[in-house]
Amino acid sequence: MTCQVFVGEDISSNYQKYRFRAPDEVRDTILQFLGYKVGQSPHVLAVDLGCGTGQTTRLLAPHFQVVGIDVSETQLEQARAVLSCPNITYRKGTAEDLPFPDGSVDLITASSAAHYFDESKFMAEANRVLKPGGCIALMDYSSQKTRLHYQDCGERLTDILQEVSLKKNLFGLKTLLEKCILKKSTTSVRKVLGAVKATSMFQIYKGKMLRELLEEMKATSPDTEIEWTLEYFCIMASKPQQ
Repeated sequence: MTCQVFVGEDISSNYQKYRFRAPDEVRDTILQFLGYKVGQSPHVLAVDLGCGTGQTTRLLAPHFQVVGIDVSETQLEQARAVLSCPNITYRKGTAEDLPFPDGSVDLITASSAAHYFDESKFMAEANRVLKPGGCIALMDYSSQKTRLHYQDCGERLTDILQEVSLKKNLFGLKTLLEKCILKKSTTSVRKVLGAVKATSMFQIYKGKMLRELLEEMKATSPDTEIEWTLEYFCIMASKPQQ
């Protein structure tokens, strides 16, 4: 996890302000899978890798002692500034060198981060620190299936958005379950743009997207409400029981 695209103070602030949190259905899917694989025994420790400003970390907090790990200290500063649960800890570190004893972790998650990891090193570390039956859950959203809609506009707005979409390639993982979750919501053009600013593709944004969206919508205000549909996917696998 050596990617440094999120280390700047400005992008970390945008990430905290605009980054959309995965829906509760994603968390519930992970909990159901973990319960199915491990049973109903208490699950103690979850590790959220590439935690950024802590959106997924906080999502897990009601159910685990959670450690959020990220390479960016500015992201972690934003995460620590949010009023949060006392059972959350944030640490600077990488997915390839986890500071946990062998067989001590119940769940490892990564949200929109796994494509930055060194596959072989991460998988070796995950295998080392997970308990028998412990699970990995890799979450993301499909940029190719994201849709925007406003009045009679739709297809062209989606095209504008996808011009700056980052194509993610999650490394090969032998999966036991892949679940897709559709999330439709109403937001504003301003928040859509803020979410774009919170990606590593922000360097090519340069204000062009705002102008093109508003021109296509025949609108003047970035606070104009727009329909936004995201498809989340969650890839889950477990360590064999010994």
